[in-house]
Amino acid sequence: MKIGITGATGQLGRLVVNELKQRESSNNLVALVRSTEKAKDLEIETREFDYNNPESLEKALKDIDRLIFISANEIGQRARQHKNVIEAAKKQNVKWIVYTSLLRANTSSLSLAGEHLTTEQEIKASGIDYTILRNGWYTENYTASVPSAIENGAFIGSAGDGKISSAARIDYAEALAVVITNEDNKGQTFELAGDNSYTLTELAKEISKQTGKDIPYNNLPEDTYSNILIQVGLPEVLAKGLASWDVSASQGDLFDNNYKLSTIIGRPTTTLEKSIREVL
Repeated sequence: MKIGITGATGQLGRLVVNELKQRESSNNLVALVRSTEKAKDLEIETREFDYNNPESLEKALKDIDRLIFISANEIGQRARQHKNVIEAAKKQNVKWIVYTSLLRANTSSLSLAGEHLTTEQEIKASGIDYTILRNGWYTENYTASVPSAIENGAFIGSAGDGKISSAARIDYAEALAVVITNEDNKGQTFELAGDNSYTLTELAKEISKQTGKDIPYNNLPEDTYSNILIQVGLPEVLAKGLASWDVSASQGDLFDNNYKLSTIIGRPTTTLEKSIREVL
């Protein structure tokens, strides 16, 4: 039985490979990546996997039984790219796809939701056995801004008092490894999020507590926040995306309290306190 992992050299993918190595023989794992050179340190079989090249996808999926399908990172291109992957999986008789979607993709106001929902529908229509993991926010999406918040004396955003139920990437990676190694999970859609929820005001208070500095949270209008992100060098599309996703967070789209993620991995999800401590 061979398990293919798309995006295996990405931030989530590398963690997934490490988690799978603890559960499966490395001989059964295949890294499906754009650059096989970057995947050498994974120490498993690697195959070139280009979302925009259907022929390469079909070749790479030969003899793959189970596919961990980590969503692509080109926002706006993913529906088309993902369809290429699904069609190649059908041609190569992949038996089971486990796909990383978005928390409550069917109702979320996040701009990311549409492509994920389209992909979910394509997978279900393919006839291939599937499991959908609707991942909530990664805590790292916010803790990546901790150094700049300390440098500038404030944490900024547009999430208002919205509660965010994030978890660390390692938590979601472990869930992928657990799910793909148990066939009882076929046909399921899991809404995954962290055990503990927080506002960005509470996040700023935790930064302040751990650094001994006064780091307040400054809530900004969406346009103001996106313009600041553009000024510090972020691409306009990403800057506007981040600001809009914060607005969605203010509306509760990143909150969840069903504890399904911790149930799957058999332990509490990583706390915000620990994630901030690791960054510091």
